[in-house]
Amino acid sequence: MLNKGALDTLFTKARSYNGWLNKSVSATQINQIYQLMKFAPTAANTCPSRIILVQSNEAKARLKPHLDEGNVEKSMTAPAVAIIGYDTEFYEKLPFLFPHTDAKSWYEGKPDKIKSVGEMNATLQGAYFMMATRSIGLDCGPMGGFNAETLDNEFFPDGKVKSIFLCGIGYGDKDTLFARSPRLDFDEACKII
Repeated sequence: MLNKGALDTLFTKARSYNGWLNKSVSATQINQIYQLMKFAPTAANTCPSRIILVQSNEAKARLKPHLDEGNVEKSMTAPAVAIIGYDTEFYEKLPFLFPHTDAKSWYEGKPDKIKSVGEMNATLQGAYFMMATRSIGLDCGPMGGFNAETLDNEFFPDGKVKSIFLCGIGYGDKDTLFARSPRLDFDEACKII
C-alpha cells in the first residue's frame, strides 16, 4: 500500500481548487502528467481521451467566451486549463491499441456505442489526469459550466472530438479554499454482497 503521505497527496488532503498561485506550469510537467495517465485502464484499451492544454493568453482569450460566468476567473488565472474530450473516431486506433482482435468492428458505424464508450472512458482518463496531476505535485480544479457546442467549434473544429469537462491545473491557493464538504460513509454508498 502507498504510504500515508502519498495517500494524502492523491486523496485525503487533496482539494479541488478555484484559486491559483501566480506560478507557471511547464511543458515538462504537462508531459509528465500524460506519461503517467496513459497507463491507467480503459475498456479494451480504447484510450479515447483527447486533451488540449490552454496556457497562453491568446488561447485563454479563445476559451473565455465559452465559459459560464462562475468559471471565468478561475480559468483565466489557472496556469493551464485542460479541455478533456473524447475522439468520436477512437476506434480507428484500436488495431494498434488492442491488436488481439478486431475491436474496431465493435464500434465502427455504431454512434450510440461510440458515444457511450467514448464518454465513459475519456471521463475515466480525465480522472486519471487529475490523479497524475496531483502525483507530480500540482493541484487541479475540475469544472463543468461551459458551452460545449461553441467550445468544440473553437478548439475541435473538425467535429471529431467532443469536450466533456475542463480542469484547471497549477499550484492551488490555499487561501481560496472553503471547508471540505462532507462525504458519504461506506454504508451509505457501498454494499458487500
